[in-house]
Amino acid sequence: MATFELYRRSTIGMCLTETLDEMVQSGTLSPELAIQVLVQFDKSMTEALESQVKTKDAMFKSDDRQENVSRVKIVACDSKLLTQ
Repeated sequence: MATFELYRRSTIGMCLTETLDEMVQSGTLSPELAIQVLVQFDKSMTEALESQVKTKDAMFKSDDRQENVSRVKIVACDSKLLTQ
């Protein structure tokens, strides 16, 4: 998966994909045009985030504390693997 395509998993990206799928299924839109729309969405999201997001720090909050950090490392694993 290309880096651009990560934004397709956002709420707006999933809604766009579902709508395009419905339009292709109903014959309103060609599959080729749907792909072009998705590619443009990917490019537009990347450009918008690069130019309009002012901060790159993350804020972590708990019940009684909050902390700003400049770098975050997220480690994820499949919980099913932990039970084996």
